[in-house]
Amino acid sequence: MKLLFDQNISFRIIGKINFEFPDSKHISDVGLAGSDDSEIWHFARKEGFAIVTFDSDFYEMALILGCPPKVIWLRTGNLTTNQVAELLLMNCNAIKDFLFCPDLDDKACFVIE
Repeated sequence: MKLLFDQNISFRIIGKINFEFPDSKHISDVGLAGSDDSEIWHFARKEGFAIVTFDSDFYEMALILGCPPKVIWLRTGNLTTNQVAELLLMNCNAIKDFLFCPDLDDKACFVIE
């Protein structure tokens, strides 16, 4: 399961969630630091990533453009990297269902509040 973390989440998140979400990357790992949302969206679509973000823009793109990529929107306000990791790990099964369950193929966004 490949997650692509937006620039508003620390790159340090990868080491904290890699055992449950292998092959995940931060946008800085793939040369997209400072890129606009559409570039990140197209990269995620092409490379098979789901986007993890605090940014509502990706949620809006998902509603308009559909998926892939799928979007995991953290509507929690500012959190530390450890808190983000804990939140993702606590929701690991639900996230995996969202990403891989055929019944949810048409659902573009998973919101964690």
